[in-house]
Amino acid sequence: MKLFSIKKLISPTVSIQGKIFVAFSLVTLIGIVAVTSIVYLYMRETVKNNAITSVTESIRQADESLNLRLEEVSRLNTVVATNKTVLDTLLSKTEEPSYEWFQEQKRIEEFLSALIAYKSYISRVAVIGLNQKVFFVGSPWLDKNVLFSPMMDALLQNGSGHAYFHQTGFNNSIVTGRELRYNRNLIGMVMFDLNDDFIKKIFDVKPTSDSMLYVVDRKNEFIYQPQNSAIDKETIIQMNQKLAGTDGSVERIIDQQSYLVVTRKSEYTGWSTVAIVPMKSLLTETTHIRNVLATVAIIVFVIIVIGTLQVSSRITRNIRRLRSMMMHVIEGNLTLPTVEIHTKDEIGQLYHVFKSMVEELKRLLEGIVTTEKEKREAELAVLQAQIRPHFLYNTLNTVKYLAKINGVPNIVEVSESLIELMRGVLGNTNEFLTLQEELQYVRSYVTIEKYKYVEPLQLNIDVDNEELLQHSVLKLMLQPLVENAILHGLSASGYEGVVLIRIYEENKELRIEVRDNGKGMSQEQIEALFERNKVQTNTRFSGMGVQNVHERIVRLFGEPYGVFVYSEPDTHTTVQIRFPLLPVKNHLPQEG
Repeated sequence: MKLFSIKKLISPTVSIQGKIFVAFSLVTLIGIVAVTSIVYLYMRETVKNNAITSVTESIRQADESLNLRLEEVSRLNTVVATNKTVLDTLLSKTEEPSYEWFQEQKRIEEFLSALIAYKSYISRVAVIGLNQKVFFVGSPWLDKNVLFSPMMDALLQNGSGHAYFHQTGFNNSIVTGRELRYNRNLIGMVMFDLNDDFIKKIFDVKPTSDSMLYVVDRKNEFIYQPQNSAIDKETIIQMNQKLAGTDGSVERIIDQQSYLVVTRKSEYTGWSTVAIVPMKSLLTETTHIRNVLATVAIIVFVIIVIGTLQVSSRITRNIRRLRSMMMHVIEGNLTLPTVEIHTKDEIGQLYHVFKSMVEELKRLLEGIVTTEKEKREAELAVLQAQIRPHFLYNTLNTVKYLAKINGVPNIVEVSESLIELMRGVLGNTNEFLTLQEELQYVRSYVTIEKYKYVEPLQLNIDVDNEELLQHSVLKLMLQPLVENAILHGLSASGYEGVVLIRIYEENKELRIEVRDNGKGMSQEQIEALFERNKVQTNTRFSGMGVQNVHERIVRLFGEPYGVFVYSEPDTHTTVQIRFPLLPVKNHLPQEG
């Protein structure tokens, strides 16, 4: 159950904390992987470059060491080639065996012995004359047959300079030679043999235990090669030919393994040194570094994930509290828990808004309860009052019949008009009716009112077009205006009062004018008609005055419709209604 809650909490599809956790984790993981990869690749490249530099420097030092030794031997060659004893011995006519020849051999061997003792890496010094005189000190043995050997041919072909020949056989060595000349004529050759251990010591350079180093001369013969070579000679020769004349490093795949190949060509000997280092062993340290980086990255990622979980939990704690409060309200509990959110961030602001909303909702619900209670009481009152109109109708009908029986037509007329008015007001619940029906109510009202005054009261209705009577108007729209004209205009005039109602169409509007010949009104009195705090209290029947009719029209249809009053004191008063042309019994929105 606890595991399910944790999964739900950090799920990116369920919670904000899950989204924050996943986002931070992904960004962290990408950052750690990127940084670790860059550091590893940089260190790998650095190790590789350092290895290249180290191998190149080792090869250079070995080549320079060899060159230094060969230069020393070259100087010894020069000493032999310019020695008078050597030249005189080769030019003498003595033959073997003779005492003179024995003396010459003794002098030359003493001279050569001093030279061979000069450097330990010299294994043999020989002077060979073309006249088949051969003198040497050291080993191996040398006789006249050397004049006819490939080695001599090679040395004689390059004898103008310093010749180098790698001798193979029982004792491998490097042979250096120089021509002996007298009066520009070739008379022989001087040779120095350098032992094989000398070469091994110079080129025994190993950046790694499994690295290999080869020295190849111009004829693609190996001057030096490791004892256990993992690569065949043909591959080395082909690689040397491809990289001929270049000093540098390349990475090659040999037998499905990656190797670093570093080459250098000696300007002194023309020999090429090829160093081959396996990338696997070369980058052993980088592999260890990679493993360390991966371990550190995993540890850092785990720490950051745990920290992210804690931070996201603290960030979303108030969100969870707010959600809990909302669920509490959804269940119908409008009393919030005592735990409050005191932060000033967006969540704190949402909490205060939500709290205000809940308090307002609570207040509204309490108001609705009160309203519903009052509504039920009103419905009961309406139910109780339903009997009153019927009782009143029946009473008025009784009065009308009694008036007819007793021959009183005035009472009959007033009773019929009052019954008609009450049916229109109390029985008809529609807000709109036809203009013809509205005029009938006005006639009934005037019929009742005219019996209140001594002076006669006359109502005239002028209709420009009978079709206008079928248009819909607001219920009780004319009666308050006619009532206002009678009460305020005609009641105090003292002469016969006339109320003229004119109905016409203008500018696609229904215009209704109620005009009386009463005492008129001043501008202050006209303005008082439209003031809300001075609503006419003398409108006994409808309870609505001019200002009420004006507001009803404007509220439903807006400007420029409404009621407009024009009056001249002691002359007349004209009240004009501007109303839109509506079809018969049009269903319009209620006042809101």
